[in-house]
Amino acid sequence: MNAVNIKDEIFWVGVNDYQTILFEGMWPIDQEGVSYNAYVINDEKVAIIDTVKSIKADEYIEKIKSIIGDKMVDYLIVNHMEPDHSSGITELLAEYPDMQIVGNKKTFPIMNNFYKICENLHEVCDGDTLCLGKHTLQFFMTPMVHWPESMVTYDITDKVLFSMDVFGSFKAPVGSIFDGDNDLAAFEEPTRRYYACIVGKVAGQALKALNKLGGIEIETICPSHGLIWRDNPKHILDMYVKMSAKETDPGVVIAYGSMYGCTQKAAEALAIALKSEGVGEVKLYDVAKTDISFIISDIWKYKGLFLGAPSYYGQIFPKMANLLYKLSEIRVDNHKVGFFGNYSWSGGADKNFNAFIECTKADTIDEILMIQGTPDEADVIKLKALAKKMAEAIN
Repeated sequence: MNAVNIKDEIFWVGVNDYQTILFEGMWPIDQEGVSYNAYVINDEKVAIIDTVKSIKADEYIEKIKSIIGDKMVDYLIVNHMEPDHSSGITELLAEYPDMQIVGNKKTFPIMNNFYKICENLHEVCDGDTLCLGKHTLQFFMTPMVHWPESMVTYDITDKVLFSMDVFGSFKAPVGSIFDGDNDLAAFEEPTRRYYACIVGKVAGQALKALNKLGGIEIETICPSHGLIWRDNPKHILDMYVKMSAKETDPGVVIAYGSMYGCTQKAAEALAIALKSEGVGEVKLYDVAKTDISFIISDIWKYKGLFLGAPSYYGQIFPKMANLLYKLSEIRVDNHKVGFFGNYSWSGGADKNFNAFIECTKADTIDEILMIQGTPDEADVIKLKALAKKMAEAIN
């Protein structure tokens, strides 16, 4: 896409990335890509808000020049130093070596560590303003959402919030960057998956940031990833508030690992029992086949969670260990959690589950159900009882 006019002198000069397979080296984005959004305010003084990943720097600079022509860039505003937004700084400086780089006191040490840039720096604090001519920008610090230097920029004149990673999502917009031109339902899961994996660990800080921004009038939201919210910014605001408050919907996620099918049989028995107990939404995931980002996304959405895995050399199935690690990081607040394990000659999975329960203070519905080998009739009865307790707990 070419540069896109958002409002008056404000333009989108971002890029879509379909080359990167794993976002942050972990989260799959090869199917739908991701956008790196950056913006230009072409006022008496020219301000650029954020750069893009360096692999797309040429395209980004070409778009900037299509807007400002031969004018010089006065300011580069760096809301966030993560390299998907900052690694184009070196290329931009080569084009505009005299521009002032605007950030906060925590921005510049990271910038120097990454890119050895320590000149033409303009430090701003919480609430500071910067006049470009017609447009006046105000800066709000949002530390640990999700890096320590994170901040957002607000255009007081046109009531536009440049929100950094807040309100972002996976999935590159196709054809149009605006919310009103896209199927919002198609962006719900990519938004939740992005939030759960990237922001989930700092949900408390995210909620503080949202409350902090609650006092300003916002007509347009311009995040660093995903759609530009021009027609219905309340949609993404409401979604982020709900996710940050860890509000959940009725439903159960069953995430399991299985080496030879025994734990899978137990998981399937649980799914059948949950449905017979009237649970409308039951999601069944094999952790060896589904990337954990998709599992975590649904865990963030639904109130009930079952985790099941076989023992593996006195420990737990490694793919489940990976999921437990991430869930320990983001917690499972406001969830009801149940556990089932499988073993042949010795346990092990139960030790890991117990450590997870102790670490996260998980709200468990019962003791860990351990099954030896293929579930028999007595085991199925226990699984049905476990499903009944879950159905009662989430309703």
